[in-house]
Amino acid sequence: MHLLILILILLVILLGPGIWVQRVIKRYQQPADRYDESGAELTRRLLDRYGMEQVSVERTEKGDHYDPIAKAVRLTLPHHDGKSLAALVIAAHETGHALQDATAYPPLHLRSRLVRWVGPVEKIGAGLLMATPLIMGITRLPWAGVLMLVGGVLTLGSAVLIHLMTLPTELDASFKRALPMLDEQKVLFEGDEQHARKLLRAAAMTYVAASMMSLLNIARWWAILRR
Repeated sequence: MHLLILILILLVILLGPGIWVQRVIKRYQQPADRYDESGAELTRRLLDRYGMEQVSVERTEKGDHYDPIAKAVRLTLPHHDGKSLAALVIAAHETGHALQDATAYPPLHLRSRLVRWVGPVEKIGAGLLMATPLIMGITRLPWAGVLMLVGGVLTLGSAVLIHLMTLPTELDASFKRALPMLDEQKVLFEGDEQHARKLLRAAAMTYVAASMMSLLNIARWWAILRR
């Protein structure tokens, strides 16, 4: 019974942030036609207003994000074409990242370098974890497996560290960039600002949710190796 309770608590800790983020965003995706302009139209308007005409606005299926290399704000279909409160607020958040890039905001550039670094490193970590049983079987030396296991876990754990390190960047994009832009351009209806704050908080917490999922990935590998 105690083990079951512990497992449930861990699942809440690991999965809770992601579920909360998705629920907040989904809640404010309705009504889909609350505003007169779409997320893509608002993004284009904000980019032009703040001197970022060179940044493009694109539709994506890989999650809302700003690509500092391609200089593109990419929005998922509900936020690109939708006219909901969520669509406009998420669009403003990603535009906030574009503004960070345009003003040479150092934490954003650091995050971009870290993201490019962690992808290959995570693959190496996964390879190390998969190779651990084989190396232990060939060498018959327990310490070899331990080293491989530690290396793999640390490598996969780097994703957790990077996600958490990017949280200040996300908060800056939400509350020091997006919210002032929405206010200055008088985008939101009266009474919507408090709900926009919830959405911006959810947008910033996306990386915390991602870090929790990375921890769950480590736990999954650990369970596989224990079999």
